[in-house]
Amino acid sequence: GLVNRIAASGHFDIIGTTASPSVADDSMLAGRTTLVLTIPHDFEASLAQDRRANVQLTVNAEKGSAAGIVQSYATAILSRYSAELARGAPGSGVVDPSPTGPRGIEIVQHTRYNPTRNYQYYMVPGILVALVTIIGTLLISQNIAREKELGTLEQLNVTPITRGQFIAGKLLPYWGIAMVELGIGLTVGVLVFGIPIRGSLPLLFAVAGVYLLVSLGIGLFISTLVNTQQQAMFVTFFVVNIYLLMSGLFTPIDSMAPWVQTASYLNPVRHFVTISRAILMKGAGVQEIGQPFAILGVFAVVVLTVAVRQHHKRTE
Repeated sequence: GLVNRIAASGHFDIIGTTASPSVADDSMLAGRTTLVLTIPHDFEASLAQDRRANVQLTVNAEKGSAAGIVQSYATAILSRYSAELARGAPGSGVVDPSPTGPRGIEIVQHTRYNPTRNYQYYMVPGILVALVTIIGTLLISQNIAREKELGTLEQLNVTPITRGQFIAGKLLPYWGIAMVELGIGLTVGVLVFGIPIRGSLPLLFAVAGVYLLVSLGIGLFISTLVNTQQQAMFVTFFVVNIYLLMSGLFTPIDSMAPWVQTASYLNPVRHFVTISRAILMKGAGVQEIGQPFAILGVFAVVVLTVAVRQHHKRTE
């Protein structure tokens, strides 16, 4: 049938079928599905009685031009199938001996989340993630490295302030700066690039707050490995560049090597990029972003714990 024809093309992986449109919608909203083919329950009957039948192609246009490629492949397959029906070709599974008119299917196409396929809608949320990542990671590593260069880090060890208070005093200002930067960047994205905000801004900032704990923890850990600001800058940019390249910001993760796709699950930037695009472009809620949000929470606990312990060891 029609589904088998699409699967046999080699261009698509069929992840499932359902009789419920809401299940298909939820799958696309969660990012598990790129294309939904809706075949009416009376498809075969319509072909037999009316000689024509409609099918609907719904494409997740979040990735802009990539969605156009997906849509083109699917449309070509359906068009060939329709042409075979019109000729009564054996490959279509339907023999058409009737002289009353050729069989065929009409394709109704629908795009979601980015109907105009504006690539800026896809890129700007990721750029915002990159900005807060650089701020959160670079500034904290530079600041503590500067304390080492000036020798003030050792002086703080003889003051009444605890190490926990010292670390909190270092992290919180940059956490606040990065949150403000996110707000400014989001405002610019809306006013200059026309980025849509279809989801909850409080939810986006809540996720950003958790993500920044991860970013700051990485910066704190880097600061324990270096002795100068220059070293901190080089190591930070090296680490951040790897994170960004494996995050799906510039290249879709689906087009990466299989081992890179697997390794990217350990990349916190990937999860925040996914969440920010889902909230801004799709209007996703807590239920849709629950899994990557939970992963970020685990990252925050683990990274901060390791970074704080490493910092304590280096300052003892």
